[in-house]
This record gives sequence, structure tokens and C-alpha cells, in this order.
Amino acid sequence: MSWILLVSMAERMGFIVAIAFLLTRWPRFRRLLDHPASLTDKLLLAMVFGLFGIIGTYSGITVSPGEVKHQFPGYLSYEDAIANSRAIGVIVAGLLGGPLTGLGASLIASIHRVLLGGFTDIACGVSTLFEGLLAGVIYQIRHNEGVSPWVGLATGLVGEIGQMGIILALAKPFDQAWMLVQIIALPMIIANSLGIALFIAIVRTVVENERWIGAMQAQKALAIADQTLSHLRTGLNYDSALATAKIIYREADLAAVAITDRQVILAHVGEGADHHLTGTAILTRVTRQVLDSGQLKIATNPSEILCEVPHCPLRSAVVVPLRSGPKVIGTLKLYSIKESKPDRLMVELAKGLAHLFSTQLELGEAERQARLLQDAEIKALQAQINPHFLFNALNTVVSLIRTNPDEARRVLIQLGNYIRQNLKSSLSKWTNLETELKHVQAYLAVVQARFSNLLKVTIDVPLALYGIALPPLTLQPLVENAVQHGFAKITEISAVEISAVDQGDHVLITVKDNGVGIDPEMQRYLLDAERDAERDRGVDGIGLINVHSRLVGVFGPESGLNIYSVPGQGTTISFKVPVNSE
Repeated sequence: MSWILLVSMAERMGFIVAIAFLLTRWPRFRRLLDHPASLTDKLLLAMVFGLFGIIGTYSGITVSPGEVKHQFPGYLSYEDAIANSRAIGVIVAGLLGGPLTGLGASLIASIHRVLLGGFTDIACGVSTLFEGLLAGVIYQIRHNEGVSPWVGLATGLVGEIGQMGIILALAKPFDQAWMLVQIIALPMIIANSLGIALFIAIVRTVVENERWIGAMQAQKALAIADQTLSHLRTGLNYDSALATAKIIYREADLAAVAITDRQVILAHVGEGADHHLTGTAILTRVTRQVLDSGQLKIATNPSEILCEVPHCPLRSAVVVPLRSGPKVIGTLKLYSIKESKPDRLMVELAKGLAHLFSTQLELGEAERQARLLQDAEIKALQAQINPHFLFNALNTVVSLIRTNPDEARRVLIQLGNYIRQNLKSSLSKWTNLETELKHVQAYLAVVQARFSNLLKVTIDVPLALYGIALPPLTLQPLVENAVQHGFAKITEISAVEISAVDQGDHVLITVKDNGVGIDPEMQRYLLDAERDAERDRGVDGIGLINVHSRLVGVFGPESGLNIYSVPGQGTTISFKVPVNSE
């Protein structure tokens, strides 16, 4: 009879698989797996798993003395009991959500079981609470390592063996309880333990696969961006568009890739290249819609693409706008030969590339504006810091995407703030101390993401001095120099202090670090405007001489940089800004 019961319970495993997969689609459940959930999330999940436990009861098999009834139990007579899978929902709740979630789910499921009746009602209610609390304790022990299917299997075995012991201890009469345990013990211990292990295995496999796919897509997007940066810095033209489209086509395994400006096709690589010709007018309606609306569009069939050439092989597409500032200057189009809605990964790839390309195009436009303004010093500084900082930031984001997506998002926001201020700085002759400090804070937020708590930053600037005028990109290069060159290795607490002091007719601004210091000969060399740039290419300090030269040019020799440094103890760089400088 036990083997018949085991087969019957095993047949219900498909239900467990379906529930496990559906839960992986639920954002609150995903948050539970990725990082500590809120109290609200835990209580809601306790209700869900409690309901799962109730379903496990109703999907059980009624067992009477000497008889197994293959039916869903309703209200039980006193002699009846249930061979059920209630433990699966309760134990999984505790293993994945912790003690509170496990206790909540077990309380819901146990109250329901007691209300059904039968001579094991109290015993089953108590054993359900025991299993929920047991799983919560295992969660506390294994939280840092994570819960594997093997841990789920072991917890299920202990929990179900414990349930049989509780039934024998509490259910009366004992003879009837003993007869019941002989029938249900082996099937429930085996089926429910395997069910718990299967549930956790499915959840972990689905979530880890999606994380892996997401990480691969992010790396693919960043690899494409890395290869296309040098091309798009020249602007959106035939050459840069063709080079970019070829890189995307090669790296992303798409049917076709196209880039347009507002009037013509700049490049088309892949299927349909025989009639989507470079230099011809834009053929597809969906592209026109994106140019007009500035919003992403998805074409799921040829009628939505509306290519004017019959039998065009392109069946679906994702079209995203390319921007320079607020203005839409073109589109990026990723095509498929399948007549269906493009998958989410393709859409996210298109959005990510468009954002990166738009940023790079905007950077390129800023550089062209700088040349038109003949601001050679600012242009040189931009050319030095933008690519270096951008690549470091992207590498940091790649690392954080897998371990801490929320932190990755925060770093990207700060990176956007940093780049935006760079663009504004290249177009302005003047800024103020408040804006410079915000620029520095955006830079430091990204840098600190790389070094965790090892970099300590102190800013001591009175609010009354925030309006002091000074040339743009004055403060940030000094802070960057302290971080990049002041600390040989950030392996212990490193400190950067930024201060401003009102000294009457001028303000003294200071950037101080506790790093490796600079020897006296190098100090003189760093501010030598006559040094041979070609001979010394790659030597540190180009940013410092740039800032020094601009301060001297704007305010006079008394406002140039002063460097005081003791090797092994740190460096202090200061300069004076007249109070009425603008």
C-alpha cells in the first residue's frame, strides 16, 4: 500500500514544477533570492507559501485505516488522515525567506489543517509549525552560503521524520496512529523531500541562468561600446556608421543592423543590404515613426516595417533613437528574419547601445564645439579624462552588474551626472564652486564604488563660498590626480580633503591627500609649462599643468597651483581665486 501511495504522490510533482517556475517570474520572489527582502515582502511571501501549503493539503490523498482513497479531501471524518505535500510549501518558505516567512507560512497551513479535522488534526498542525521553524533555522545557518537542493533534501527528510514522530506522540488512539504512520511515512518522507529539492533546484537554475544571460548581454553591449568609441567620436557620418554597424553585426549575431540620420541610410549590414542601400532615403515607416516621436518602436511583422521592396527578408525589428543632447539625430535598427516580437534581450541590447552611442555622440559634439570656441586647453583636458574615466567606470559597472545591480544603477546615474557636467564645462568659460563640487562628488561616487570603504573623502566648504566663480574643470582634475597618482595602491584607508577658506580679497582652495607624495624634482617638473610634451608623453601631471596654465591665464601668476608634498606622507595642492573674479 505504501508503494501505491508513493506513486500517487509522485504523480503530483508536475504541480510543484509549475509553481516553482511561476514563482521565478514574480519580482518580489526574485528580490527574496537576490538580497534581503523587506518586512512587507516577507509577509506577502508567507501568505503565498501558506496558500501553497493549503494546496498541498487539498492535493493530498485521504487515508483511512487499511484504505487509501484517491480523491481530494474535503472535511475529514475522525478516522481519516491525509498523505499530503503540505510540507513542501512550508519548508521552502523557511529555506528561502527565513524564520519569519517560514513561521508565517506554517501558521497559515497548520490552522487550515486543524480546521479540516481528523484524528491527526492537532498533530499535523504542530508538525507543520515545527517544519516551518526548522527551515527558518536552517536558513539562518546557511544564509551566507545559500540553500542548495541537497540542503532542501536533508531539511525535508528531517522535517518529515519529525512529523511522523509528532503524529505518534500526539495523535490518539496510538494504535491507529501507528497504523497510519506505517502507511504514509515512507511515501511522504521520500516524495516531499524530493519535492523540496526539486523546487529549490528549479528556482535556482532558472534564476542563475537568467543572471548569466543578463551578464553576458551586458558584457556584449560593453564590448561593442568599447570597439565603437573611437569611431563615434568623429560624429554620425557614413564612415563611423558603417564601422559601428559592422561591429554590432559581428558581435551580436543579428540578421541585419542599420544606422540612419534623419534623412538617409548611413549604413546597412546583413540581410536586405541589396536594397537598403547606403545614401538612399529611409524606406521603412517604423524608422520615420521613431525619428518623429523620439521613442523606441518594435516592429513584429513586415507590415509594420513597411519596406517598399517586395519579398524583403527582414521580418521584425527594434528601432531606437540616437540623440545628441535633446535632439534626435538618427536611429539604430536591429533586424530579425523571424516574424515575431523581438525577445527582451534584443530590446535591452538596442536600448543600451543607443544610450551609450548617444552619450558618445554628445561627447564628440562637445569636442567639436570646443574646437570652434578655440578652447584648446579645455579640449586637451577633456581628451585626457573622458576615455580614461569612462573605461574605468564601465569596468566597475560590469563587475557590479553580477553582484549588486542596485549599486550598478547608482554608479551609472553618477557617471551620467559626471559626463553631463563635462559636456557643460566644455561649452562654458565660467562656472562656480558649487558646480565644481557636484562634479567632484559625481566622480568620487564612481571611484568609491571600486574601492568600497577604503577611500575617505572630506569636503569642508562654507555655503557662503559656493558662488565663487572659477574656470570649469578646475577642481576635478586635482581630485583625480590625488586618487590616481597619490595612492600607489588603495589597500588601506586613503583620505582626500577638499577645503575652501575665505581670506578677504581671495579664497584659498585646497586639495589634500595622505598618499605616497611627490619628490621635489617632480614637483617642479609637473608645473613646467615649457616641458616637451612629445618627449614626455605618458608622464603623469598633464591635468595639473592644464589647470595651472588656465588659472594663471585667467587670474594671473599669483593664482597658479602651489604644490607642497612630503614623500610617503601626502600632497597638498592649493590655489587662490579672487573674490570678484568673473
